[in-house]
Amino acid sequence: MTTPQDQVGLPAPLPAPPVLLPEWERLRLLRAESEFDAIKKDPRHAYAIWAVAGIFGGHRFYLGDTARSIAMLFTLGGLGVWTVLDVFFLARRVRAVNQERRATVMARYRILDAT
Repeated sequence: MTTPQDQVGLPAPLPAPPVLLPEWERLRLLRAESEFDAIKKDPRHAYAIWAVAGIFGGHRFYLGDTARSIAMLFTLGGLGVWTVLDVFFLARRVRAVNQERRATVMARYRILDAT
């Protein structure tokens, strides 16, 4: 496959050099990443909890959705319908919860998150 640079005879652009952070900034970033790693939710755990206690909303309690968890608890997962539908939406909810948690941690450390 040829690129437009190859067609005109121009050299390909060089990749950007890595950004070097001062040591204190690098440590602050590592501390923030470490804190996020400690509080992020794992989709495998969420699915395991769904398989064992899904009808009672256990996976929703794990993700911090307390109001929905209580609703699932008292309606037995919407008579099972809500529980079955959650299998399709659980991975997306875990990603959303993790994004919120990451943004909170990065904001606490005053780090602009590019992801």
